[in-house]
Amino acid sequence: MTLNSMQKNGLLLGLFALVSTGLVLGVEALTKEAIGEQQRAQTLASLNEIIPPTLHDNDLYHSCGLLSEPALSEQPVPVYRGYLAGEPSALAVEAVAPNGYSGKIRLLVAIKPSGEVLGVRTLQHQETPGLGDKIEKQKSDWITSFAGKRLRSQDDERWAVQRDGGMFDQFTGATITPRAVVGAVKSATWYLQQNSTQLFQTSLPNCHSALEGESHE
Repeated sequence: MTLNSMQKNGLLLGLFALVSTGLVLGVEALTKEAIGEQQRAQTLASLNEIIPPTLHDNDLYHSCGLLSEPALSEQPVPVYRGYLAGEPSALAVEAVAPNGYSGKIRLLVAIKPSGEVLGVRTLQHQETPGLGDKIEKQKSDWITSFAGKRLRSQDDERWAVQRDGGMFDQFTGATITPRAVVGAVKSATWYLQQNSTQLFQTSLPNCHSALEGESHE
C-alpha cells in the first residue's frame, strides 16, 4: 500500500514538473519575439541619436552587416554603415565591455570616416542602480562625453578615466564601470578608425537575416 502511494506521489510530482517546464518554455517562446522587437527598437533609437538624419540618407538599420572581430566582442556583432548621396558618412558598431562590475556591457559606438567619434550609447547592462547605471543616457550625460573625441594612437593615454590619468570622469563610488566602458569604446574606435575604408567596401553577411536564422534554430 505504501509502495503504491509513493509511486502515485512520484508520478504526480513528475507530471507537475513536466507541466511547469512546459509553461516556462511556452512563456519564453511567447515573450522572446516581443523582447527581440523591443531590443531592435532601442538599437534603432540609439542609432538615430548618434547618427542623425543629416548625416545619412540610407536605412541604417537594414544597411547592416555581421562582423566577427575579437577586439569588439567574442561573438559576431552588427556594424551599421551610413551613406549620404552615395558617399560613406558614418560607421556604427556594437561592442561589448566584458569587464563591467556586474558583467558584460553592450555598447553602440559610431564614428565619421575621418575617425571622429559621433557618439556612444549603452544598449544593455546589469550595473548597480544609482552607481554604475550612470552609463545610461537617461540617468546621466556621461556617455555623451565621447562625442567629438579622436584617438591619436592605439595607446593614447588620454583615453582612460581620470583616476588612471585620463580625460574621462569616473563616478563617485563606481570606477570599475566607466573604466570598462572607456576601454571598450577605445578598442572599438581604434578598430573602426583603422578599418573604416575596408568596412565600407567589404561585403558582410546581413546581420538581421543571420540573427533571425539563429532565433529559429
